[in-house]
Amino acid sequence: MDDKERIITRRDFMKGTALVVLGAATGFPSVVHSKNTQKSRVVLIRNVNALDVHSRPQMEVIEQMLDEAVMLLVSEDDPLTAWKQLIRANDVVGIKSNVWHYLPTPTELEEAIKNRVLSVGVPDRNIDIDDRGVLRNPVFRKATALINTRPVRTHHWSGIGGCIKNYIMFTSAPYAYHGDSCADLGKVWKLPHVKGKTRLIVLSALKAQFHGRGPHHFDRRYVWNYKGLIVGTDPVAVDRIGLELIRKKRKAHFGEERNLATPPHHIIYADTRHHLGTSDLNKIELIRTGWQKDILI
Repeated sequence: MDDKERIITRRDFMKGTALVVLGAATGFPSVVHSKNTQKSRVVLIRNVNALDVHSRPQMEVIEQMLDEAVMLLVSEDDPLTAWKQLIRANDVVGIKSNVWHYLPTPTELEEAIKNRVLSVGVPDRNIDIDDRGVLRNPVFRKATALINTRPVRTHHWSGIGGCIKNYIMFTSAPYAYHGDSCADLGKVWKLPHVKGKTRLIVLSALKAQFHGRGPHHFDRRYVWNYKGLIVGTDPVAVDRIGLELIRKKRKAHFGEERNLATPPHHIIYADTRHHLGTSDLNKIELIRTGWQKDILI
């Protein structure tokens, strides 16, 4: 990014200032400046204190980040009012997490989301957090609203693991979606117990992995503390920004553009084949706020 490029704060955004610009990624469209408010809005928020000196997530900070992101997302200046645009008191809410033990969704993020759902009036009995048991979970089986949250990382089967892939556990045969680098993960989002229910997507970049090899695809050398959240309602746009972050980190680390071993084309196919959202950076409105050091995008 140009050092002179303006950073958009929440105050600036509420006044209707210009948008920031992303760089292109291999195999995806390039970008231009735009003020088109009809684009898919994604909020990238970071806080230097999101993790402590031992890399442990800080609950209070994450709650503040989440509120700030949701306010920006829906153009509200009050957190409770903002959340009420997404969740109703009479909803049954499933928070779809990710329990992969090497890099799971932080408990602090799960609880921050649940606390806000409680705050809009949803009773505790109508909220649950789950991953691999969603098909059997009684709350998820009757859910009227879903919130999707997981960390962003490179992935052996799909190039990157993002929020599109996070719904693969809503099918009884996840392996059936592994063909062609998980090209048709977007189909899962059309299943009757999923379709049209997702109200919010929180892609965690508190800690993110930008490289790995093999089926387990984990290497601590390539996990970094980015201390960010990527928040939106369009799963394709959110994952597209997550992919751009991974791409930029790989370039910074390796000193050159280096393609992922598995092409993450499920993101563009979720747009062009399955019409879940937009993968075109020209059509994504990225709002950046918070800590700017080494932001990369």
